[in-house]
Amino acid sequence: MTTSDQLIHLCKGELSVVVSTRGNVPAIVYWGSYLGESQLSDAMFLRPVLGGGIDFDAPLAIIPQHHDGWLGIPGLEGFRTDASAMFAHLQISTTEKSNTSATFNLSDKHAGLEAILQLQIDAGDVLTVSATLRNTGTTSYNLNALRIALPITASANEILTFGGRWAMEFSEHRTPWSDSTISITNLRGRTSHEKWPLIFAGTSGFSEQHGEVWGCHVGWSGNFEITADGITEHHKHLLVSERLVAGEIILQPGESYTAPVIYAVHSSRGLSNASQQFHRYVRSQEQHREISRPVILNTWEAVYFNHDFEKLTALADVAASVGVERFVLDDGWFTGRRNDSAGLGDWSVDATVWPQGLTPLIEHVRSRDMEFGIWFEPEMVSPNSDLFRKHPDWALQDARYQQITGRNQLVLDMSREDVREYLFASISNLLDTHDIAYIKWDHNRDLVSAGAHAQTLGTYELLDRLKRKHPLVQFESCASGGGRIDFGILPYVSRFWTSDSNDPLDRTLIARGAKRLMPPEMLGNHIGSRINHITKRSHSLAFRASTAIFGWLGLELNLLTATPDELTRLTEVIARYKILRPLLHYGNSFTEDHSDTNIVVHGVNSQDGLQTIVSITRLNSGNSNHVDPIRVHGLEPLSQYEIKPLHFGTPAFAPHRQLPQWMKDARFVLSGLQLQQIGFICPPLLPASSFIVVIEKVVS
Repeated sequence: MTTSDQLIHLCKGELSVVVSTRGNVPAIVYWGSYLGESQLSDAMFLRPVLGGGIDFDAPLAIIPQHHDGWLGIPGLEGFRTDASAMFAHLQISTTEKSNTSATFNLSDKHAGLEAILQLQIDAGDVLTVSATLRNTGTTSYNLNALRIALPITASANEILTFGGRWAMEFSEHRTPWSDSTISITNLRGRTSHEKWPLIFAGTSGFSEQHGEVWGCHVGWSGNFEITADGITEHHKHLLVSERLVAGEIILQPGESYTAPVIYAVHSSRGLSNASQQFHRYVRSQEQHREISRPVILNTWEAVYFNHDFEKLTALADVAASVGVERFVLDDGWFTGRRNDSAGLGDWSVDATVWPQGLTPLIEHVRSRDMEFGIWFEPEMVSPNSDLFRKHPDWALQDARYQQITGRNQLVLDMSREDVREYLFASISNLLDTHDIAYIKWDHNRDLVSAGAHAQTLGTYELLDRLKRKHPLVQFESCASGGGRIDFGILPYVSRFWTSDSNDPLDRTLIARGAKRLMPPEMLGNHIGSRINHITKRSHSLAFRASTAIFGWLGLELNLLTATPDELTRLTEVIARYKILRPLLHYGNSFTEDHSDTNIVVHGVNSQDGLQTIVSITRLNSGNSNHVDPIRVHGLEPLSQYEIKPLHFGTPAFAPHRQLPQWMKDARFVLSGLQLQQIGFICPPLLPASSFIVVIEKVVS
């Protein structure tokens, strides 16, 4: 492609990003479908100058500046103690570029600031944008915000955001977006259940397979802010940044601040395709390729804090018999931890419960051909703990004010090197002296009256150090369930705990939201008890299993109270899951549109296109027991496909006299085009039930 000297065209796969260097700070003037080889001209992007305003059309720079005539929210806010540099005036000094990346060096010699701005199109056609600000002056610089602006086309008039609460994360919320500004601000100190750093903007009525969609994620595990501005200068755009509290970042001369990386995708084929781009990016990371993902039993809902060697070894025996591959000992193993009011921070094995230590239990688990995992909550401390009594100053709090606890605990100051050193030594000692393959890393409370920047970086540093010392140990990110699922912590963990609720009815929607960003194999999905311990609802094993297989499978129930029939069926479920695991973990995850909002259709298509699994779930009763035909996209139009039911227990069909004809036929074959345009008939489903089919390509 040929362009003018002031345009840079980055492209890869189906994505083009055009950057203009006409202004002082580069501006993205196009972000969308691949533009091909045709010549680009500045004139394509230069708007007229209107009356009643400044005498030029102010650009929407990647870091918007008031000095450049931008009258909306600025990209850079800060000041020096002498009140200078209130409005920085960064300008491009040098540029490096290739077909897929560009690096811009910016500076303001008067304000004493330099910035490096980097754009790159990575695997999955994901655009990453990163920025670093450096204080080159002789006095300190107080940074309030460093925001990245991404333009959105004027035809995008709906916003999709995500949030909820503990045990009901990742709920989807659609909002009209025209002449309005929509802001999402998180100040909970962790990624949070209530507000997730992910947003999609799209054309009217954009759906799973239809519409143009732009998606943006803040790769950060602390506070963040996303503003969808549909007003300023008739430039629809997203402003994305870490949310800093006053005085949190003060750059001394020579110091730098690096903003969280922004991840952005564009899809001309709807929301499901946009999510697949995020998935491909995750799967491209070396630490997430072809790793072991064993079936897990977590002991929490089986024993809670009531640790007993005989009971746990008996539980391990049953777990091994049904096919579990990793046994994870949850909260309650360390000193003083008989309930949630004490013990956090004292990371030594409780001799009153484990007089011989954990070695006998670990050896028993290993003798049953299972790996052993264990729970930690390193960033927290209980006021009732030896650690707090010895080091009360290690808590993240202002000692002049009342302490605010959450779940009876305080937060350790992870910015302190001595805190991280203590935690590293405590965790490493356990890993050095025991055969442990897995750590469930929890974070069970929000931060109060504290900035999260140094806290988050301290946690990353500790995890990175532990990963380097113990490269074979897998870490799971858990924050009261799904409170810390993001690309910031992604390099340090192999798994995310999606939610503390294993209720399959809720999990259907929770997983749908979580998979907008993360591929299913990264998301822990457990078969819970018949009566869920949070919602108190009762669901069949078939429904619980049908929901849990679409992720990293685990069990979270007391197998010692299971009936022989339940154990037999669990064994069958796990055995079938292991056969399907390569498809479920490495195929293309998708969601399908359906006319009935009570019906959720999703599935996985193998990379070679030979096999697809589709799940149809009825959430609630509808106006009819009939289910409108299930259409499936992503298949070869002219190829033939055989459709077969796949049951994980007794099907929960609604009252009927006769099932669909194809389910009684010896063989049912449709073309890919027929499956896309017409679909197949689903049997009548009761509320809180799923029907799963396998679609296999007919190979002659």
